[in-house]
Amino acid sequence: MPNIKSAKKRVLVNKAKALRNQAAKSELKTAIKKFNAACDAGDKAAANELYKAAVKKVDQAVARGILHKNNAAHKKSSFTLKYNSIQNA
Repeated sequence: MPNIKSAKKRVLVNKAKALRNQAAKSELKTAIKKFNAACDAGDKAAANELYKAAVKKVDQAVARGILHKNNAAHKKSSFTLKYNSIQNA
């Protein structure tokens, strides 16, 4: 446990940021799971809405520094391929 005042503050700030990042990651994973479930079910209307939501969450995660931009591009590319495959089916 830190003794210096500034170090104590850093512990508190880091704890708050970790919780915020954890919540954002959880929202991202939930959006991705919902999109994948809609695609697996073949529901085109739901997949359309969930695709937009998943891409938005990925972009927000990049802006917050939770995901690397290349990782986000890879995820969005795979979403698009999956989305297009059910649209053409």
